[in-house]
Amino acid sequence: MSTPRPQALRLETVWNPPAEGKDFSYVLQLKNLNAEPLSGFSLCVSGPGRVDPAGRVEGATVSKRLSNFTEFHPPEGFVLDRGETWTISVHALSWQFRHWTDGATSAYLAFADGSTVSLGLEPTRSSNSNAPLKRGAEIFPVPATVPVQVSIIPWPNHVAVGSRQPLPAGFSLQADDPDAKAAADSFKALVDHLFAVEGIIRTAAEGASSVSLKKTAGFGPEAYRLSFEGEAITIEASSRAGFLYGLVTLGQIWRGARLHPRTFQFPASGEIVDEPSMGWRGLHLDVARQFYSEAEIKKLMAVLAWNKLNRFHWHLSDDEAWRVEIDAYPALTEIGAWRGHGLALPPLLGSSPARTGGYYTKAAIREIVAYAQGFGIEIVPEIDIPGHCYAMLQAIPELRDPQEAGSYYSVQGFPDNCINPAREKTYEVIETIFSELIELFPFKTIHIGADEVPLGAWSGSPEALLELRSLAGDEVADVHAKRLNVITNTHGADDIHGSGAAFLQAEFLKRIQNFLASKGCITGGWEEAAHGDVIDKSKSYLCSWRNVEVAAELANRGYEIVVCPGQVYYLDMALRPDWDEPGASWAGTSDAEKIYTFDPVGGWTETQKQKLRGIQACIWSEPMTDRAVFDRLVFPRLSALAETGWTKPSSKSWERFRALAGLMPLLYGLQQS
Repeated sequence: MSTPRPQALRLETVWNPPAEGKDFSYVLQLKNLNAEPLSGFSLCVSGPGRVDPAGRVEGATVSKRLSNFTEFHPPEGFVLDRGETWTISVHALSWQFRHWTDGATSAYLAFADGSTVSLGLEPTRSSNSNAPLKRGAEIFPVPATVPVQVSIIPWPNHVAVGSRQPLPAGFSLQADDPDAKAAADSFKALVDHLFAVEGIIRTAAEGASSVSLKKTAGFGPEAYRLSFEGEAITIEASSRAGFLYGLVTLGQIWRGARLHPRTFQFPASGEIVDEPSMGWRGLHLDVARQFYSEAEIKKLMAVLAWNKLNRFHWHLSDDEAWRVEIDAYPALTEIGAWRGHGLALPPLLGSSPARTGGYYTKAAIREIVAYAQGFGIEIVPEIDIPGHCYAMLQAIPELRDPQEAGSYYSVQGFPDNCINPAREKTYEVIETIFSELIELFPFKTIHIGADEVPLGAWSGSPEALLELRSLAGDEVADVHAKRLNVITNTHGADDIHGSGAAFLQAEFLKRIQNFLASKGCITGGWEEAAHGDVIDKSKSYLCSWRNVEVAAELANRGYEIVVCPGQVYYLDMALRPDWDEPGASWAGTSDAEKIYTFDPVGGWTETQKQKLRGIQACIWSEPMTDRAVFDRLVFPRLSALAETGWTKPSSKSWERFRALAGLMPLLYGLQQS
């Protein structure tokens, strides 16, 4: 048989929601337009949607399934003749599809000789919706009339400016203090990255206005005063970050007046006095599900700085990939950073059958860290343990008990994805990895995940059960030994608190945190790290992702909290429940207004609020195969969160924000068409 031409093979996928008297179905139709019949092949697709291999599938059998990767095998002796269509109907999914990005995002044919043929694939259609699919950031046009004279996001604490003056051609920055000089250099790099063609930084000969950066005592670590007196512009601050934020405010005012001169003015008098209401204003990015290049990460750092965000939580490992170079264990990136047909990690979440992926070298990380620090951004790396470790275990299988029997499954459908807390080898490897990471990330805050450990984790491990007997007694160990084949069905629905897995995880986290503390590091974790209350609250913080009530309860127990509830601050959640919107919605949906008006400490007591570190948005990358989807899901919602983290609640205004949001930069510059 000759090699089939990919362009002559067409795969279409359709979602049929449940209707009265009818079950749902996910239908895949492969049409052969080649000149010859097709045989001896299987069809491989990846999600985010996940097929349940134990459920009913018509027209094929599931020959392999790992999380969102599924291989469908046709009936014995099947031949797909020229012009014919092979139809597969799936009636068993991990969840019913709600958005067009839930369906297959990559597909290929695999043959017995190991060869593959990639298939062109249109987004999954819904039989109930013919609406055009949404991509690109939602447009927030600047109206002709706005409630403020100047364009600034996040809105400052005190704005008292007036009297319009002609717009300067740009700015020439004058600084004598080392912090002021460093901020001036960083601001130039920032505007060159985001707005290179606009020429914000110029010389006096080019008509630039002089801006004096004056070191002044008494300002907070991120505070500044921006003053206008005719052509004289002064920024006062006591730190590099304060000077930078003052310059960002000045740059935003200038861009607003330049791009919309009938709407905004450039002030000739007055002042802006400003500082943030929260110290932690962050963004989390998952680079395991989708890989983002060094250039993309740098551009993102510039976007964060323009929004006055100051923390970047870098999710560097998960079941789907390992993304950071570790000298002691090269297999982590040799094996764990790549996905492809026939590899330890199959094509997942839109990956092609060819070897695809990537990782960050130590040199690249040092460069990114330095770049971010210039913008006042500290980077927190996350290595997610002890769960979410499928990729790590493919590279270092010694982290699993060799006598372990049976299987347990994670909520994402990965089997046996937890490193074993009863093995001394586990601590040797993790401490070595963290020792190398600490050298790369001077903020000395390491996030260790600790989320979504399945109820059945380690229940088939003799080593773990022996350890559990010593920790919790025979009764708990005996109950835990019966938990094989346990899967958490929904995010957060099955709490491991009080289970055998929780006992083992708690002791594991306590030891890991003690090690990090010995290196002078703060330990971060998701809220599940509180199980057992064994970690040192004075040397840790938690990211609370379920809701503000859970966050408040954890604060009440003495934990420092970064609030990031999934139903509002998870930016992979769709803007709306409609099929034509991309994203997920297991935690709900949230548009920019919902994020903007959400109170992250609603119902908290004053005592609980003392434990608030701040807030962060979280980007989980399962639906981000298409970068136009990234822009749609992240912007302007990121700016809405930024204003919550910076601006006093009494000074917030959705009407003002909506009028100004269209001036904020996108990562890819892709707007809804």
